[in-house]
Amino acid sequence: MGWLWAIIVGLVLGLIAKAILPGKQNIPIWLTIILGMLGALIGNAVARAIGIEATKGIDWGRHLLQLAGAVLMVAVGTPLYAAIRGGGKKKKHTV
Repeated sequence: MGWLWAIIVGLVLGLIAKAILPGKQNIPIWLTIILGMLGALIGNAVARAIGIEATKGIDWGRHLLQLAGAVLMVAVGTPLYAAIRGGGKKKKHTV
């Protein structure tokens, strides 16, 4: 059940990150989920590092850090994906 929640959280964070960032991010949904999951992991690590462990109720600080991590991952991952995807095309040379 933990993986299902990780996928759902990754999807939600990834979609929110794509909505926050300006312009259009041309990445597939599977990459959006993965980047959102990685952002959540980064946000959790930062929260733990600054002393936000578990709180009563909704842990807004941790969630905001997870969202910031997802925004960072989508911002970095989108041009990397475009470079990798576009890098495989061969250019025609005319003589």
